Amino acid sequence: MQTTYFWIGLAVILVLLDAWIINSIWRSDNASASKAGWSAVVVVLPFLGAAIWAIAGPRGVTKGPSSPEHSKG
Repeated sequence: MQTTYFWIGLAVILVLLDAWIINSIWRSDNASASKAGWSAVVVVLPFLGAAIWAIAGPRGVTKGPSSPEHSKG
């Protein structure tokens, strides 16, 4: 009985993680084909896709200022 709750909890966490990843993918500035490819990998291979995306997917590139006023220090 306890094992069942463990697997259900793990599945819920994985579904929430995948939903967060897919949301992050579609909010990015990448091309639609790239977004669709990443989404397919995450949906088809939930755990492995999440691990691959965590390593190769998100980019920590900062964007430049949105206006000349914001570029002043």
